[in-house]
Amino acid sequence: MKTWFLAGLMVVASSGLALAQDAAGGETAFKKWCLPCHDAGEGAKIKLGPPLNGIDGRHSAAFPGFNYSDANKNSGITWNEATFKEYIQNPMQKIPGTRMAFAGVKDPKEVNDLWAYLKQFDQDGKKK
Repeated sequence: MKTWFLAGLMVVASSGLALAQDAAGGETAFKKWCLPCHDAGEGAKIKLGPPLNGIDGRHSAAFPGFNYSDANKNSGITWNEATFKEYIQNPMQKIPGTRMAFAGVKDPKEVNDLWAYLKQFDQDGKKK
């Protein structure tokens, strides 16, 4: 019984480390792919694209003060892990007519890491 308990604790502990590593990898991917046009975290500002704070659960075209395309306004998307991962791989296919002229992130690890990084920010850019 003790062996199973200790094994379970080790799995839980290692998963926490993996999540932290994913978010760190996501920060690297964010800087590589997203930062030229988007911002995230405390003090995030509108750039060519809207800040990505609070993206988990946010409706598409909902960041105040950003001038979204009609395609984004009418997409009906509520961002979550599945919609983000599908979108970021090919934005122009997911939302035809979007102004986000970006070929997409093709590496599944980078896609997963990006989500781990972005979902940690609430709408004010504070880490949850």
